[in-house]
Amino acid sequence: MDKPLPLSQWLNAPRPDETPVAWLDDRIWTLGDLRHDVTQLVDALRQEEGERWALCFENGYLFIVALLAALHAGKTPVLPGHSRGAQLNEQRAMFSGVLSDTTLEFSGRLRLVTATAPTNTPFSPLPAIDETRVIELFTSGSTGTPQRVIKPVIGLDREARLLADRFGERLTGCHVVASVVLHHLYGLTFRVVLPMALGLPLHASLLQYAEQLSALPQDKRYLFISSPAFLKRLDTSLVPPPVALLLSAGGELPWRDIIPCHDWLNVWPDEIYGSTETGVMAWRHRLDETTLWQPFPGVTFHGDRVTSPLIREAEGVVLDDILHFAADGQFNIVGRRGRVVKIEDKRISLDEIEQRLLALDGICDAAALAVTRRGRQAIGVLLVLSDAARLHRDNGGKNAQESAWRRALRPCLEPVAVPRYWRIVDEIPVNSMNKRVTAQLQELFHEDS
Repeated sequence: MDKPLPLSQWLNAPRPDETPVAWLDDRIWTLGDLRHDVTQLVDALRQEEGERWALCFENGYLFIVALLAALHAGKTPVLPGHSRGAQLNEQRAMFSGVLSDTTLEFSGRLRLVTATAPTNTPFSPLPAIDETRVIELFTSGSTGTPQRVIKPVIGLDREARLLADRFGERLTGCHVVASVVLHHLYGLTFRVVLPMALGLPLHASLLQYAEQLSALPQDKRYLFISSPAFLKRLDTSLVPPPVALLLSAGGELPWRDIIPCHDWLNVWPDEIYGSTETGVMAWRHRLDETTLWQPFPGVTFHGDRVTSPLIREAEGVVLDDILHFAADGQFNIVGRRGRVVKIEDKRISLDEIEQRLLALDGICDAAALAVTRRGRQAIGVLLVLSDAARLHRDNGGKNAQESAWRRALRPCLEPVAVPRYWRIVDEIPVNSMNKRVTAQLQELFHEDS
C-alpha cells in the first residue's frame, strides 16, 4: 500500500485528475473536480472576513471541498457537531460564519457550497497548509457546555499513518461507506481523512438503513465504517454487501450483536477505542467474547490518564472510562465516570439536558440520568415544578405537557438526548451529604413506578 498522503498534499501531490474521489448514486467526483471546486471556494473565502468557519454538511464530497478550502485559505474549520439552526444561533460567538450544503435557519453569515462545472483551466497548486493549522471540534463536556477540542492537521496525518500501518493491505482497493456522521472525529478520521490519505473512493452519503447497505453495488469491495447502534439493527434477511473490512466505534459492540453481523457479512469486526480528545487509543479484532483491547503504538495509560503521539498535551488526557489491565498491557473497559453517558453511541451530557430543562417555564429543578428499559437505554428526568406549572399539567394532561417539553428541547438537543421518561417529584432526592445518588434516582424509574 502506498504511503498515506498528508492532508496538505491531497490536492497538490502529482496525481491524475481522473482519480476518483467520491461517488453518490451515478455521480462520480474526481480529483480534477475537487481541485476545481476547492480553488473556487478558496478564492471566495479569501474575500470573507473572519478566520473561523463552521462546517455543517451532509454530503461528504462537499464537506471535503469546504474543509480543504478553509485550510488553504488560511481559515480555521470548526465542526460544531450538529447542523441545528437554533443551536448554531446560540453558538454564533464560536465562529465567523457557516459553510453548508443546505439552507439553515441561521441568522449569521451562511455560504452555500456546491459542486460547479469544471473548466479546462490547468490546476495551479494551492497555497501550502501550514503545519500549525488546526481543526476545531466541539463535544459534550462534563459541565453541559460544548467543549472545544483542537486537532492539529499534523495530528490527523499521524492518525492516518497509524491506521494505515494497522489495517494496511486489508484496505487496498476498498471503497469507503459509512453510517457515521462527518462532524464528529470518528467520521472525520475514518470517513474523510483515511480514504483521502490512501486514495480510496468514498461514498458521499450517510448510510442510515440496512437496506441502503444491502443495495450497494456487488462489483466492489467495501470498508464499512459503522457503530454498534447501526450494527445491532441489521436486517440479515437482506442480500449482504461485499464488505471486506468492518470497523466499529462509538461504544462497545456487544458480542450478542457480533454473531449475526458476522454470519451476514462473513467478516469479523475490528473495533476502535478512542475519543474526540484523544484520537484513536486501541483496537481489537473480535473473534470471541473475551478479546481484549490492544493499545496502538505510542499510546500509554497512566492511571486515569492517557498519553500518545496524537495528544497535544504533554500531561495527557483524563479518561471518561474505567479500564482494567492485563499483565501484557491489554485491557477491558469496565465502566464510565462523570456526567457524560453514551446513548445509541452518542455522547450525551446530562448536565446540558438539565440546563435546557431549567430554561423552560415552570421547571424549578431537574435531574437527568440514563434509564435502562428492556435492554435499551434512554434519558429519564426528574422534575420539580412550580405550583402554576403543576396545575397546568394537571389540567392539560400529562401526555400533552410531556409532548410540549419534547418539542421545546428538540431544536437544541440530539434526538436521543430528548428525555423519554418523565417523573414529577416534590424535590430531587439527595443523601446526607446533599449529593444526588444515581441508584436512588434510578429507583423512581422502575417499571412499576
